[in-house]
Amino acid sequence: MPSQEKLITDHFSQYLTEHRKQFIEKVLASRTRYVTLVLEDIYQSQNASAAVRTCECLGIQDIHIIEGESKYAVNKQVLKGANKWIDLHRYKMKGFNNTEICFRKLQDLGYKILATDPSPDGLPISEIALDNKVAIVMGSEHKGTSAFALAHADQKVFIPMFGFTESLNISVSAAICLNILLTKVRASNVEWQLSEQELETLRLQWYRKTVRRSDLIEKEFLRSLS
Repeated sequence: MPSQEKLITDHFSQYLTEHRKQFIEKVLASRTRYVTLVLEDIYQSQNASAAVRTCECLGIQDIHIIEGESKYAVNKQVLKGANKWIDLHRYKMKGFNNTEICFRKLQDLGYKILATDPSPDGLPISEIALDNKVAIVMGSEHKGTSAFALAHADQKVFIPMFGFTESLNISVSAAICLNILLTKVRASNVEWQLSEQELETLRLQWYRKTVRRSDLIEKEFLRSLS
């Protein structure tokens, strides 16, 4: 018997055009959790929002946001609704090391943690092996990646620079690093796609956000099943 999740999804499908359903399936097929982005204390809303939008465009489903000294703020003009389609995981407990909490969660999920830093003991981002899931950490605009993150990451990485200006905007750095990693991942033999259960859950989540008054429609449908 189909799960309740599947029944609700099938019910919602009648409210969507074939074109919309096909487009959702196309996006789902490219979604991944094999690579994720960690934003640590980004204080400029346009930078955080641009990075979130970049992740959605590139097919990343999860973003981890550490709020130690700076609170995550959104810039709707920059986001263009991108946050609607991804999962934001925020770490903002007062009196705790939120970077440590985030890192523990990522490690429990099997991620190798890459901290961006221009120091010479790092590796160029293009040389990173992708034999397991990776989380790339971007630090604040002013201070960069924190000392804790650098000390506890599995590897330091950097983008090679060839100009007089030896730094990039956070969102530009994220776009470059993620594009390099995702291009390599999608050309490899690793299983970077979402599982069938993840696809089913995300499909329903997106249908709910696409169908007008989906909460009322779902409530009425579940009542008809009882």
